[in-house]
Amino acid sequence: MTDDEPRQSGAPPEESGPEPGGREVVVPMRLYKTVTVFSTLVAVVAILGGFVLLDRGTQRATASPDEVSLPVVALGLALIVGGSAVYAFSTRFRTEGMGKPKDDTDEPTNNG
Repeated sequence: MTDDEPRQSGAPPEESGPEPGGREVVVPMRLYKTVTVFSTLVAVVAILGGFVLLDRGTQRATASPDEVSLPVVALGLALIVGGSAVYAFSTRFRTEGMGKPKDDTDEPTNNG
């Protein structure tokens, strides 16, 4: 679709984010705070739980290869990866006015 073609009704507006593909999601401040708090909580609990299961499955890293509980170790690793994914995806949310486009040169780059 070019700029001179009329937009059809119901067509989604084009993304205008700092990166092509619109990876950031702009939400209201209340939703941003809720997403940030709960996703961080879920991520921390999942990662800590994953390390506890990994520790238990390997008997504090003292088990011989025959004594390692593979299902418990696999579940622990899955929790660690899942918690990391939750945190990574939660960083895509932002509120109006957060962040600064890379090519915006209105403000100086020095911080102090």
